[in-house]
Amino acid sequence: MFDLDRLIADCRDAFAEDSSHKAVREIVARAVSDPAVVLIGLGEPRHAGVEPLYRSETLTILNVVWGPRMTVIPHNHLMWAVIGVYTGREDNIFWRRLPHAEGGQIEAAGAKSLGMRDAEPLGRDIIHTVTNPLPRLTGAIHVYGGDFYAVTRSEWDPETLTERRYDIERNRRLFEDANRAFAAT
Repeated sequence: MFDLDRLIADCRDAFAEDSSHKAVREIVARAVSDPAVVLIGLGEPRHAGVEPLYRSETLTILNVVWGPRMTVIPHNHLMWAVIGVYTGREDNIFWRRLPHAEGGQIEAAGAKSLGMRDAEPLGRDIIHTVTNPLPRLTGAIHVYGGDFYAVTRSEWDPETLTERRYDIERNRRLFEDANRAFAAT
């Protein structure tokens, strides 16, 4: 059975022993190895959103549900992350900064598709775009090596690929729009 309190305690203990993502990745991989159990523990996703499960100065655990065909523009976290998908699929485009470019421009550097049961670490300096390519909700446990909400992060304009301050309100509206579109189907 999925035990959220156990997941939180295990992640905290792992981080206390090793502040990298390595041990946390194993915990998340174990948690999402049986998606049916996670769905029972967290509940079947009903709408797109970000639900904080745990937050401290050193660790944040979120239940992230992406709306059907939802895309989040390029952004960074400024801390490592581990993404564990328990339903659906999350496609990532990874970006790198262009040296000597004005406006902090980026270019595509790779991609990775994460499906059910996948647990993938993202490094501290990763910039990525996230897309749910499916016509249904995608759910994932996201663990961050820091206080996800306390960091001033960046996002990149999807057309010009220039850097700007992360706009939390714009991203909240993105989830609201995804929920309206989902409800209309």
